[in-house]
Amino acid sequence: MRRISKLFNLNDPGWGRGNQNGSEPPRRPKGGGDGPPDLDEVWRDFNNRIAALFGRKGNQGGRNDGTGGGGGSGGRHARIGAGLIAVILVALWLASGFYIVQEGQVAVVTQFGKYEKTAQAGFQWRLPYPIQNQEIVNISQLRTFEVGFRGSSRNKVLPEALMLTTDENIVDMQFVVQYRLRADGAPDYLFRTRDPDEAVRQAAETSMREVVGKQPMDYVLYEGRTNVATQVQDLMQQILDRYHTGIQVSTVAIQNVQPPEQVQAAFDDAVKAGQDRERQINEGEAYANQVVPLAAGQASRMTEDAEGYKAKVVGDAQGNTARFTSIVNEYRKAPAVMRERMYLETMEEIFSRASKVMIDTRGGNNVMYLPLDKIMQQAAQEAGKPPAPGSLSLPGASQPTIPQPPRPTGQPSGNTGSGSNTLSRDRLSR
Repeated sequence: MRRISKLFNLNDPGWGRGNQNGSEPPRRPKGGGDGPPDLDEVWRDFNNRIAALFGRKGNQGGRNDGTGGGGGSGGRHARIGAGLIAVILVALWLASGFYIVQEGQVAVVTQFGKYEKTAQAGFQWRLPYPIQNQEIVNISQLRTFEVGFRGSSRNKVLPEALMLTTDENIVDMQFVVQYRLRADGAPDYLFRTRDPDEAVRQAAETSMREVVGKQPMDYVLYEGRTNVATQVQDLMQQILDRYHTGIQVSTVAIQNVQPPEQVQAAFDDAVKAGQDRERQINEGEAYANQVVPLAAGQASRMTEDAEGYKAKVVGDAQGNTARFTSIVNEYRKAPAVMRERMYLETMEEIFSRASKVMIDTRGGNNVMYLPLDKIMQQAAQEAGKPPAPGSLSLPGASQPTIPQPPRPTGQPSGNTGSGSNTLSRDRLSR
């Protein structure tokens, strides 16, 4: 190798100056100066070096016209050297077709500029340039870009961020899109779209404007942010598939949604009013949920009470009717006996609830007061027991003895009464 490098050393000052034996190159005539070597001398030196490589002596300064000694042998060796160089150059050219594809990447091979195949990760080979060429594409890289801002939410891009809703309000929308290439999408990514990354940006902005334009402002600001992001991702994917970009949208994340800064204060007031409205509605619904069941229970209870009272009254009326009918039947059989019985039962009922008795005499104006309540209290104190309210029974006696007042001469016996009313047997009988 050292010998070959010495033979083909382009920095050798003997090139083109007749250096044959490795000695000092001959000096040019003084009139020749230090100009460049003659091309014929360069070619002759090259042939001599090739011949020396194969152990033969080259042309020692003779003319290379076939008339000098060794001219024909030098030409033959020159052809052999040229063929060897050509083989080496072809081998190097073919070796230039080897390339390595890293993991997570694919190589798109083109033949004369036309798509030929897609090579996967590993050590690959293609026909050398200019027949075939490859372009490495990273399909595992997650690409990200912002819409409506750059880097921070404070660095707004208003032409991208301001969007119109269906209720004619303007919102400031800032979101992030992440995407990567599909496994078979590298050819489409390179050849179907002039600028696929810019196409993704435009598709994202177009999809967001379309989805936001169909929704009211409150829906976009509050409860519908997740649904809006999902709809935008689906619509973006449809647009990118329609244009054959080979791109798969991974995520659409809404970073910030708010009204424009010029109306932020008024919008905050409107939001507070809406929150107060919602709070009052919730309080009213809670009160209704408390009062309505209570009122329904009370109404049900009153209905049940009315039904019970109805049944009681109807039952009592029917019982009274049956009892009156039976009494009427008995009265028709013996009227005098029934009148006497009814009188006694009535008086028994009255006296069972009375604590005072007034006694009147027939034909006279004297009324005697019989203090039964005092007599009962005195008897109870003597017995050591409290009297039963409304009862005429005395302890230790089966029936109280009512003293009869003295009757005046010639006056009939009186009848008993209750309260301030005076009862008469004759009046009751009548």
